[in-house]
Amino acid sequence: MAITDIRAFAHLTDTDVETLGQELDGIRRSVEQSLGERDARYIRRTIAAQRGLEIAARAVLFGSRNRWAWLAGTAMLSVAKIIENMELGHNISHGQWDWMNDPEIHSTNWEWDMTGASAQWRRAHNYSHHTYTNVLGRDEDLGFGILRMTRDEQWRPVHLVQPLANIVLAATFEWGIALHDWKIEKQLSGAPRFQLGSEPNRVFGRKIVRQVAKDFLIYPALTGPAFTATLKANATANLIRNLWAYAVIFCGHFPDGAEKFTEEQLVGETRGEWYLRQMLGSANFSAGPVMGFMSGNLSYQIEHHLFPDLPSNRYPEVAVAVRELCEKYDLPYTTGSLGKQYLLAFRTIHKLALPDRFLRRTADDAPETSSERKFAGLTAAGADHRPWSIDPATGKRRGLKSALHEAKVALRAKAAQEKEMLRAAQQSVRAKARQERELLRRARQALRKANVAQPVG
Repeated sequence: MAITDIRAFAHLTDTDVETLGQELDGIRRSVEQSLGERDARYIRRTIAAQRGLEIAARAVLFGSRNRWAWLAGTAMLSVAKIIENMELGHNISHGQWDWMNDPEIHSTNWEWDMTGASAQWRRAHNYSHHTYTNVLGRDEDLGFGILRMTRDEQWRPVHLVQPLANIVLAATFEWGIALHDWKIEKQLSGAPRFQLGSEPNRVFGRKIVRQVAKDFLIYPALTGPAFTATLKANATANLIRNLWAYAVIFCGHFPDGAEKFTEEQLVGETRGEWYLRQMLGSANFSAGPVMGFMSGNLSYQIEHHLFPDLPSNRYPEVAVAVRELCEKYDLPYTTGSLGKQYLLAFRTIHKLALPDRFLRRTADDAPETSSERKFAGLTAAGADHRPWSIDPATGKRRGLKSALHEAKVALRAKAAQEKEMLRAAQQSVRAKARQERELLRRARQALRKANVAQPVG
């Protein structure tokens, strides 16, 4: 049933966890103290580049009845929308640039180029998701309310269509996020469910009208005779942006190694345990400078969840320090290529669409979710995981990373033993069947001889 005791799962003592938290606090302070003109110049240049790219795309689309102009304008507009969504809208709304005290780049003032209202997203995402990351029953982003992403969630017949629902969600991701955040905003604000004029409804409605009018009426109309071509270009750019944002988010939250937690873990949770939950509940994907920029540096999802309000351009350097801590405490640092991470999430989506009776693993030892019970009887940790802290032979810390490796080895050995036992049992059954067939054959021969020897009349 997911992770109920994160210290036991991580094979760390109370002191280890709190020391880890203090070291992560130190990383935060180091970055905060070094923020300055270099960072301010980065975000201002990014805003200028994004706006310049979008203006150029809009200008090219005036000639969008020409095939090559349409392709060029659509490509430029797609990139502009991705940058605005990932590196600007998402990160500015996290308050990553509030320290500049620039009203234009402040989290409370920025309105992103998406269907959902930024204010509703900030409340739903920054609070619900980042406070209760991957906690069942508390994190609404765990499957976005339509996908079953862990065996801890009870299977229902509606989950049979989740492979199709996943495609729809990817293509309409901005609408899925908007509706998701609007629903959470209504719950958090206590707005009556059927009160059409409630504040969450008014804010949501106004943003939808502005966004739809901008993309599908005003900008196409400005291009005159190219109205239809521009309309198609805007729709295509939105689709490309949606698919990219969807892929980035799913690669950061649903590959193997991005663990899930129960609400019991929240009881008395310390800051060190919160940090540890963010590290174990998130996943990175490999990216160079360009892909990192285009993903809003969410290729560093682990670092983002540890420090969601630190400027994203600092995540690459923060990642070096976080990796060193993972090595020090023998913790896994979940990462892989973009393709690999998405395929793992894709596999989980399709696998968990099926009823549990078709699945081999349990919620304690499945690849996409596990618990501290995963190690019961498989590793040297036994019932009490604390002795794993220090290897008496080498003096080095032995934690979750080593435990996972030994558990994998033990599971393979157990599987090989069970396979051998099954093979031996099959051989025994076949030998017994051969023996019975031989006895039956002899009995038939004896019967035929008896019939031949019997005198006639």
